[in-house]
Amino acid sequence: MAIYLVTGAAGFIGRSIAAALLARGEKVRGIDNFIAGKRSNLDGLEAMEFIEGDLTDPSTCAKACEGVEIVFHEAALASVPRSVADPVTTNRHCVDATLNLLVAARAAGVRRVLYAGSSSVYGDSPTLPKHEEMIPAPISPYAVAKLAGEQYMRAFYRVYGLETVVLRYFNVFGPYQDPTSHYSGVLAIFCRKMLAGEQPSIYGDGEQSRDFTYIDNVVHANLLAAAAPAEVVAGQMMNLATGTRITLNDTFAILQDLTGYSGKPAYQEARSGDIRDSLADIRLAEKLLGYKAVVDFREGLSRTVEWYRSIV
Repeated sequence: MAIYLVTGAAGFIGRSIAAALLARGEKVRGIDNFIAGKRSNLDGLEAMEFIEGDLTDPSTCAKACEGVEIVFHEAALASVPRSVADPVTTNRHCVDATLNLLVAARAAGVRRVLYAGSSSVYGDSPTLPKHEEMIPAPISPYAVAKLAGEQYMRAFYRVYGLETVVLRYFNVFGPYQDPTSHYSGVLAIFCRKMLAGEQPSIYGDGEQSRDFTYIDNVVHANLLAAAAPAEVVAGQMMNLATGTRITLNDTFAILQDLTGYSGKPAYQEARSGDIRDSLADIRLAEKLLGYKAVVDFREGLSRTVEWYRSIV
């Protein structure tokens, strides 16, 4: 029986992919160092073999990859502000960890590695929607680190024949996303604060827009990419989003309706490294994977609010 390795398995996205694999009866191994992941996210994943370890250690990577057929590489320090404050640590846990994992995967005979890319690599170009032929222009250390990981994926396919697939995520949100850290995604923070009756902050004028992508869409695309024929997807990179965008101001208004919060946001100075607008062209994922978003933004936001409501 094939073994699936999920890195960052105690994180929001990794946990969700692992749960989906277990639900269909797969043999799953997870690894996390708990820098960003939470032990509580492992609740319900007791059938998963779990390694507490760090991908910056080559021997840990070797242990994690032993006997594995497919890797879902979701582990990263996924925060622009954190990378601005500490670029070295972000590089270590994004770039060094990814290279170590690829070396170990190749040595262990892993067939395919799926990589959680980031739309941040497009930078602040005004061109919308963002398409895969655009020249990357990262403006934060995090974006640079994620782009470096993409390039290592391509190189390991071209040089060593390791099947790699890069999925560039656009602003993923949903249940299990940590709402307590200032490094968390904006929707997680909004949900927590508004449900508690606290005033959330919007950095900038609120007219910046995002292609917010509900977690079920990300899981769906990863499973499609894991099963797709090698001749179709190996060595490929594609956007993963919904192909729609919404401003933070409009998002705030929807959340007022869903949470019952009646206050206004606190507008703060825009943060360094944040992009203005983001919208994905998802036609390549539709063509190569047969991907279509399975949950739209409003429904995903409603599910997310109900999940946060259940844990407070």
